[in-house]
Amino acid sequence: MGLKVEDTAILDKAPNCCNGVSHTGSPKTGDSKDGKQARRKGKDDFEETPLLMALSTYLSYVILGIFGHIRDFMRSVGLEEIRTATEKDREGYVPLYQSFESFYTRNVYRPIRDCFNQPICSVPGAVIDLVDRVTDDNNWTFTMPGTVTKAINMGSYNYLGFAENSGPVVDEVEKSIRRYGSGTCSSRHELGTLAIHQELEDLVARFLGVEACMTVGMGFATNSTNIPGLAQKGCLILSDELNHASLILGCRLSGATIRVFKHNNIADLERKLRDAIVGGQPRTHRPWKKIVIIVEGVYSMEGSIVKLPEIVALKKKYKAYLYVDEAHSIGAMGPTGRGVVDYFGLDPRDVDLHMGTFTKSFGAAGGYIAGSKAVVDHLRAESHSFCYAASMPAPVAQQIISTCRVIMGEVGSGDGQRRIERLARNTHYFRRRLKQMGFIIYGNEDSPVVPLMLYLPSKIAGLVRYLMKRGVATVGVGFPATPLLEARARFCMSASHTKEMLDQALSVIDKAGDYLYLKLSKRKRTTEEIVY
Repeated sequence: MGLKVEDTAILDKAPNCCNGVSHTGSPKTGDSKDGKQARRKGKDDFEETPLLMALSTYLSYVILGIFGHIRDFMRSVGLEEIRTATEKDREGYVPLYQSFESFYTRNVYRPIRDCFNQPICSVPGAVIDLVDRVTDDNNWTFTMPGTVTKAINMGSYNYLGFAENSGPVVDEVEKSIRRYGSGTCSSRHELGTLAIHQELEDLVARFLGVEACMTVGMGFATNSTNIPGLAQKGCLILSDELNHASLILGCRLSGATIRVFKHNNIADLERKLRDAIVGGQPRTHRPWKKIVIIVEGVYSMEGSIVKLPEIVALKKKYKAYLYVDEAHSIGAMGPTGRGVVDYFGLDPRDVDLHMGTFTKSFGAAGGYIAGSKAVVDHLRAESHSFCYAASMPAPVAQQIISTCRVIMGEVGSGDGQRRIERLARNTHYFRRRLKQMGFIIYGNEDSPVVPLMLYLPSKIAGLVRYLMKRGVATVGVGFPATPLLEARARFCMSASHTKEMLDQALSVIDKAGDYLYLKLSKRKRTTEEIVY
């Protein structure tokens, strides 16, 4: 695996960290007379799956299933070597992992496994070093020859480009290591609370415009271990059908009744709210103890943005609570990077519980729950991730503090605002160019998550391999992370990308689209020049 000569020009010019990208030259925007920028709201776009492609995808899975069962039979009679882990000396026991997923893993995922779990050996900046892997047994095992491939990074959630290994933020992180060390070895309820934790929580609360904030060391656990502290048996959770796995797990662990509403469908949400209030709890028909609406700011697989103003209106109308997961929107959305609340110009107090992670725009780890002081204090006593898990390491907390101050404009001479504007500009340019080429692109035009629809599982491997050989690293996504019919490639924009990098990636994607027959959009293509 290597780069072609004509594809390496951009990569040779860029150092392997985001600091190599100049965040200068903000775009000119149409300012209003009072000096405030007009907030143009993007539109969601979900073009219908072409009928022929839908039929082809279903047929491909039927064929894969037939051949998979044939190969499983051959393995069972010894005609093909069994390479999967097998349970031995378990007579009388029910198999631990006999399911459709294991069948899918053996016969569908394994042949294209080289397109997933790609190890890297560099900062996940605009340009990334991929560790080369080779296999001689159809992706059951890999060996690493010790070489690397440099590629434009279109797959990491490095929205604002703060995944760096040099610069003032890194210098401050290094100082925190020398002062506090690399770990706390205790939970927040024991000996794990440092002054830097309190500083971080006060800063994030001020950044979000709320009373209080609580931080934990793992983004996934921020949802899965805190939702049970907010809702219990006798409560009702209304959850968007495309919510993240961490939200789904948290809802299930809570013991509350869960009802799922159609993605971003305000009419369906209101219908379920009204029915819940009129009907009450099953059998007893008593009123629900509380109703909690749970949504995401930016949906990481669809690239869509929550219809927050409409949901806030419903929440107020029916006196429900609102929980917004801003994992992919905090830092990346809004004129000042404060997420979808900022994007829509709403009052932060309209959202009862703000949740977000520091793993993306902040280039760190962990997550937060923010809101009123009363609710946050309650969660400090109820949250498993706060009570029992080791607290966030000081260097991670310092990374968040330093990047947050840059975003807020307190330090950095406007660098944070330039990064926010660069990300928005890159997002609009990349999305419009892909649509102009004829690809089916999902999501909102303002979303930095850009799904390119592939449908056929074989095309996940085809596209990822094609791009990787030509110096573009991205992520292919299929079942079970997406519905069976909706395999896709997912590109993530970053403020660290230059126009030259985007043009280079777009050129390779354009060729891949022709080679793999991916330009499936039936909409009329424009020929006008897309201005960066």
